[in-house]
Amino acid sequence: MTTVRDKLWLFGMPVMERHRERQESRFPRGHLMTTLEAATYLGIPNALYVTQHNFPEPPFDSYARALISIRRVVWSILGDSRSDRNDIDEVMRLAQDFPNIAGGIMDDFFKHPRREGPVGRFTLEQLDEFRERLHVAARPLDLWVVIYAHQLGMETDEYLARCDVVTFWNWWGRELHDLEENFARLERRADDRPKLLGCYFSDPGNAEEGGDGILPLELMREQCQTGLRWMKEGRLDGIIFLGNPMCGLGLETVEWTRQWIAEVADDPA
Repeated sequence: MTTVRDKLWLFGMPVMERHRERQESRFPRGHLMTTLEAATYLGIPNALYVTQHNFPEPPFDSYARALISIRRVVWSILGDSRSDRNDIDEVMRLAQDFPNIAGGIMDDFFKHPRREGPVGRFTLEQLDEFRERLHVAARPLDLWVVIYAHQLGMETDEYLARCDVVTFWNWWGRELHDLEENFARLERRADDRPKLLGCYFSDPGNAEEGGDGILPLELMREQCQTGLRWMKEGRLDGIIFLGNPMCGLGLETVEWTRQWIAEVADDPA
């Protein structure tokens, strides 16, 4: 029987405190848990591992060894918006030695076409190549992509059609009031693709605008409970929580989620 826990993922990334002299982290100072520590703390068996500002640099073997007890790991072939490196060769190499590598994800993939040129950070032809290569790796790997609610009006259909898994995120906490409507819009754009709901423990859009970045607990509850309902209805294939840098800060949203996972994790999904 597949349980709720089987479909939960942590959005993991390198601990940036050690990297701070080279690049100031956008996450709060304090105790930053590693991906494995945070997954264990929350009771989550699966993880993404996403490069931040081109850090770390290949080879990734030591990072992969640290995640060997994670059931499934999806590694970034394209890191955050400050990363410009293509790591598909390294992900395919890792898959030969680490059987829990399950795919490659393109983070912050879509751009605003009027400001930054093409919609995607890679071309359609490159996506075709990435998907074909991943599918013939040491074992078939899935191509994952990130899309945000505020990008649903962009011309993304041809890009989404070339990805195996779509992860859906809300950059601003206020967008969660329209979660049902926006997810239905995504379903119309990518109805035949597995979809996962990305849940922030904070409000990055608010922080970017100069606010405190605190996500109200009622919005955390809403996105988790809505995602759980969609999973049980067969509309959603999982929930991703971002992420390990937030898990050691004593945030109310993190602690509530930890308890919620303990309560629902063994339910059928």
